[in-house]
Amino acid sequence: MTEEQLREETARLQAEVVYQRTLVEKLTHENAVLKRLKFAAQSERFSTEQRELLEETFDLDSQALADELEQLPLEPGEKREPRRPKRQALPADLPRREVRHEPDSTVCSCGCQMKRIGEDVAEKLDYVPGVFTVERHIRGKWACAKCERLVQAPVAPHVIDKGIPTAGLLAQVLVAKYADHLPLYRQETIFGRAGLAIPRSTLGEWVGSCGVQLQPLVDAMRQELLQHSVLHADETPVAMLDPGAGKTHRAYLWSYCTTGFEREQLVVFDFAESRAGKHPAQFLQAADGKPWHGTLVCDDYSGYKALFASGVTEGGCLAHARRKFHELWVNHKSPVGEHALALFGKLYEVEREVADLDAQERLRIRQAKARPAADALHAWLTAQRQKVPPGSATTKAIDYSLGRWPALVRYIDDGDLPADNNWVENQIRPIALGRNNWLFAGSLRSGKRAAAIMSLIHSARLNGHEPHAYLKDIMERLPTQPASRIGELLPHRWKAGK
Repeated sequence: MTEEQLREETARLQAEVVYQRTLVEKLTHENAVLKRLKFAAQSERFSTEQRELLEETFDLDSQALADELEQLPLEPGEKREPRRPKRQALPADLPRREVRHEPDSTVCSCGCQMKRIGEDVAEKLDYVPGVFTVERHIRGKWACAKCERLVQAPVAPHVIDKGIPTAGLLAQVLVAKYADHLPLYRQETIFGRAGLAIPRSTLGEWVGSCGVQLQPLVDAMRQELLQHSVLHADETPVAMLDPGAGKTHRAYLWSYCTTGFEREQLVVFDFAESRAGKHPAQFLQAADGKPWHGTLVCDDYSGYKALFASGVTEGGCLAHARRKFHELWVNHKSPVGEHALALFGKLYEVEREVADLDAQERLRIRQAKARPAADALHAWLTAQRQKVPPGSATTKAIDYSLGRWPALVRYIDDGDLPADNNWVENQIRPIALGRNNWLFAGSLRSGKRAAAIMSLIHSARLNGHEPHAYLKDIMERLPTQPASRIGELLPHRWKAGK
């Protein structure tokens, strides 16, 4: 073998060694990550719990469809068939509380004093956690003997017209299902221990009706969300049932919210069949059809790229960049990962300092302290990139930060921008935890209804309200609330009893 051939063979072997080392590092890193994630085998076959959830989804969807059809305008000459709900008598042993409705005046327009000739009684089922009671709504009948005029005080309209549940019971069912992650078949059992096992089909009808009635509030909240110039966005997978195939496929729950710096705390969830970029584009569109043009703080998912190309400004997530180096350090004690974490730590020290300041002061301190720290991090990452072999886990971590650098440090020049997307991830975390109890969404409709109700519940929490008290109050007021004043019932403006 000639000297030139030996040099070529040596170069080839050295390149192969570098490749093998890179491959080993990559596989070692992936293996370490997988070990930390506790995967469990999943089956597409229906378990007993899945079957129960599927049945309750059908009840929810059928009732919601019936209510939506009820709201559609009639064609000229068309008559709507009256709905006569079937009601069973409530158990006589439940405690009862009387709510009396009498006319403001019992003096007839002719001047005679009217006489009470009877009364109508309607019973509604109420619930205080652990205790059922019955509200007896008694409407006295008053008649004038002279002109035979009959007067009765009207009963305030309810979210479910002519239904038996009070707003308090409906709020309990909604909060238990969408905040405490209790499917309806479990609530049926819990109610049974309290004295009355309400069939899950009935509970499903109630939830479906409430979803339709509450939707205008969520629509109004979404339009208010789009008035803000900075928003967070994130998405989490949720299994959705395909009844025809008997299997589930991956759908997504998208989350959009104001930043932690805002006084108005709003979070709106949107359920979609996929992770396609068209879904955030559709959501971030005002009622007049105009697209939203603000700054969207998000991760590096490609589905957002079309938004950035159409005029939306990208706000990067510093935590996502830091997380990749954290994995290098946690999984195999990488010195590069350790040093990167120290440099990212300096940026987060500044963020802790400015967290409670106004935007102008936050900008001033960031410019003075975060800018030099960011420049030092960028210079170090650029130098390290020349030292690591291509394709390694370290290279990927460095390339992620360098490739998104303008978006990652954009917050330094804008006091209204957060440094990362942790705020929205914290809002969506309870949803991810609840998936263990949901198992899946039964349909696109049920997923969207769940997203709407969860938007109200979690926004109420963000604004310091107890979700049950909030839902109970707005459902009592919603039937008589003018559409022009619907904003008064939104979580960031709501005041109890107002």
